[in-house]
Parts: sequence; structure tokens; C-alpha cells
Amino acid sequence: MLLIADGGSTKTCWCAVHVDGKTVYFNTEGYNPYFVTSSYISDSLKKNLPPDFKANDVKQISFYGAGYSEHTAKILIEAFNAVFPNAMADVELDLLGAARALLFNKAGFASILGTGTNTGIYDGYEIIESIDSLGFMLGDEGSGGSIGKKLLGDYVRGLTPENILKKFWDIYQLSPDEIINRIYTQPMPNRFCASFCRFVNDHINEEYCYNLVKTSFEELFTNLVSRYPNYQAYSFNCIGSIGYNFKPILEEVANKFNMQLGRILESPIEELVKYHMDTK
Repeated sequence: MLLIADGGSTKTCWCAVHVDGKTVYFNTEGYNPYFVTSSYISDSLKKNLPPDFKANDVKQISFYGAGYSEHTAKILIEAFNAVFPNAMADVELDLLGAARALLFNKAGFASILGTGTNTGIYDGYEIIESIDSLGFMLGDEGSGGSIGKKLLGDYVRGLTPENILKKFWDIYQLSPDEIINRIYTQPMPNRFCASFCRFVNDHINEEYCYNLVKTSFEELFTNLVSRYPNYQAYSFNCIGSIGYNFKPILEEVANKFNMQLGRILESPIEELVKYHMDTK
């Protein structure tokens, strides 16, 4: 059995491909190894595998994950070894997974706009150039974490319009002190901030929310996309809920920077399965 996974910071999408070609899709929480340990990952996996899932039958794992480095790859492999003892695990950057899902073997520009941000140039085989997004604390422009952080910052400072402030309070009833405490003392603040993109999306017809997203996308293009040489020669291809849900605003900003929108997918998992099945 082959396991393919798209591992975001909030959610991991899995597909088990059996030897007869049967596929089983399931989701678990996200496993960004900068924020969680190998034991946390293995415990979570054991609890969230589908009923009657035969972990010993897994022979190969292809995992594309956020927060990739040699150190974090070891954390993931250690967790996988504890759950799937007969499997060989291959851990790659989530951006490579996005590029393969969006472009297969065609060269182009690939990006991720989910809880976090990632961008790069793909040559049809690997990522050949990528500008560091700097993560949640310093960058991740255009991401759910960045948009949510902007909303919460304005809310805490009393800068949101009165009607937005009232709607926010009616839904969440969070005081500024509670928000500060949650971000600075609790785990996974990126996921917490990104969760408020649902509120932004639900009120996107409000000028404030629309401009919040537009500003974040403009920062994405200014600080990341436009820094790639000849970026306007590529189409903007994107994986992730933020790019997918706010596609009209993304297209508006891309056009402002003279870049055409390409494929925009909410999740890469089905296209990743096709990629791996075609290249077996």
C-alpha cells in the first residue's frame, strides 16, 4: 500500500492507494514539525486512521509537508516509523507537492496560500528557486495566518469598524486580553489566527474585510512574487484554501502586477495521486 499526504499546518489530507488501485481518502490534523513532536504526530495518527486501517500493509509513504528541513523531516520519519513499521517514508517540501499537483511535469510558478505561504519556480522535476516566506512570525504574506493576524491586531487595537467589531464579538466573545494570551502562551498561534479567515470570508462584502484580504495579497506580490526574475512570464498557480476562497481578489491583485492567474486548487491531494500513479 502507498500512502500519499499533503501536510499543511492546519490539516493533512491523505490517500491510501492499495495494490489493486483502490483509493481511500481521509484527513487528520496538520503536522508542522516546528510546532509538534514526533510522539504527538504518531499519537494523533493512531487515533485518526480510518477504521480497520491496516498500518502494517503500508510499504511506502510520500509526505509533502509544511516546515520542511532535514531536522523536521527526521521528526516526521520517526513518527511514521512508530505507526507504519513496514514503510519507507519519503518526506518532501509541501511546495514540491503543490508544483507536482498543479503542473505535473511542466515548468512554471507554484505557490501555496493556506495557513502559511510558500512560493517557487518549478522546472518540471524539482523546485529550482524559492524565496523564504519567513514563516508566521516574520512573513507568510497572503496566508490565512497573516490575514487572521491583521484582523486580530485591528480588533485588539480598536481599529475595526464598529459593525465588524460587533459582529466579531457576537460570534467569538473574545476580549483583547484573551486573544493576546492565546497567541503568546498557547501552541500553534498560526492555526489560531488562520481560523478567523472564515469570519473574513463570511463578511467579504464588507469593505473592511475585502481590503484586509487585498492588502495581504498585495504584500504577497510586493515582497515575494515580484522578486522572482521574469515573474510576469509565468502564470500564478496556487494550492490552498485562501487562494481558492478569495480567488476574485487574488486575480485582481495578480492582474495589477501584470501576472495571469493559472490553476487555483483548494487541495492538491487528488492531483498528487494522479501524479504518483502516472509516474510509478
